Amino acid sequence: MLDILQIANKIKNEGGTLYLVGGAIRNKLLNIPITDEDYCVTGFSKEKFQKVFPEAKIQGKDFPVFIIENKEFALARKERKSGVGHKAFEFFTDENITIEEDLARRDLTINSIAQNVLTKELIDPFGGVQDIKDKILRNTTNAFKEDPLRVYRTARFAATLEFTVDSATTKLMNSLKNELNTLSKERVFVELKKALASNKPSIFFETLKNAEVLEIHFEEILNLIGKIQPEKYHPEGDSYNHTMIVVDNSAKLTNNLEIRFSALVHDLGKGTTPKKILPHHYAHDLRGVELVQKMGNRIALPNSWVKCGKTACKWHMKAGIFEQMTPSKKVDLIENVSASILGLEGLKIVVACDKARNNLQETLNSITFEKIGKQCLSNINGEYIRQKYPNISGEEFGKKLHEERVKWLKSN
Repeated sequence: MLDILQIANKIKNEGGTLYLVGGAIRNKLLNIPITDEDYCVTGFSKEKFQKVFPEAKIQGKDFPVFIIENKEFALARKERKSGVGHKAFEFFTDENITIEEDLARRDLTINSIAQNVLTKELIDPFGGVQDIKDKILRNTTNAFKEDPLRVYRTARFAATLEFTVDSATTKLMNSLKNELNTLSKERVFVELKKALASNKPSIFFETLKNAEVLEIHFEEILNLIGKIQPEKYHPEGDSYNHTMIVVDNSAKLTNNLEIRFSALVHDLGKGTTPKKILPHHYAHDLRGVELVQKMGNRIALPNSWVKCGKTACKWHMKAGIFEQMTPSKKVDLIENVSASILGLEGLKIVVACDKARNNLQETLNSITFEKIGKQCLSNINGEYIRQKYPNISGEEFGKKLHEERVKWLKSN
């Protein structure tokens, strides 16, 4: 079993150099966990690597990646765009390609740093170390605009690292607007998923908004911009600003991405409110259901996410005025939401994030429908009905269950 220093020394003895590259260096400099290590080899050909490391497994169609001890080793390479889209590239490996040339094809300067495994020397030809210190995302070279996926990667890094994006890089992102439609739905979803897992998901959408590319895959979010709301209840501004606050609030309360997504889309219906009725948004809760499905189709969202989002759209308004509803309407909400994937707990978080103005935790604690709902379902369940009404079944059973729950709410 070879450790990384033994591998590096074998490469050195054959005239090559081994570098740790990309995300591992970035994370090391940021003092955040390193999730995986990628290595780059200069001074080697494919044949030479196979001769020196006959035990290495090879994967990848376009260019070889060698696997040794579960670590990935790629030969230094150049690339040339050969068409439209994320995958239209030709790759070239050569013993004479330098580490600087390999780094030049990477997306952002913070990802274009290498470290010599043996000497520990940092190779930073594009100023990535300083950009990490300055918390700024800059494109490494103009090669950035050859890959449309970099638009979403940049927005995602902005969210996960809470970095700002350089204005020139923002312009390059905009120049890729027409190619964003060539990306697979799955790749777009992966970047969205990572962004939603960050502490401030709003930065992802703000970055895309600044680059004027929101409309390609997130049209429903774009349509919230300028949709004014009653200032009495929404001093934060339009429906877009409100949504960004809500999704960031959700990141403070839960790691569950289905709930965070539900917070993001809960008000999508406001984006289709007719101008003549603004600042009011009558029936936006119902209109939002269809819009969640539309977004889900466009970027291949998991069915569970779509279902949670629809539940949040349909029920968040009623849940927000739970105390004012009739007992029968309360039971409708409790029964429907408890049977959904989002559930009463998930909707409670969405509603708290929606309603909170100052103290988020205090708002969460003030919401009652989840606790009352669970008590109602626990006390008035199927067994309760079977004992009280032993001779009923089918639709009548369900009707009695609902009636008894209404009675329970009236008396509690």
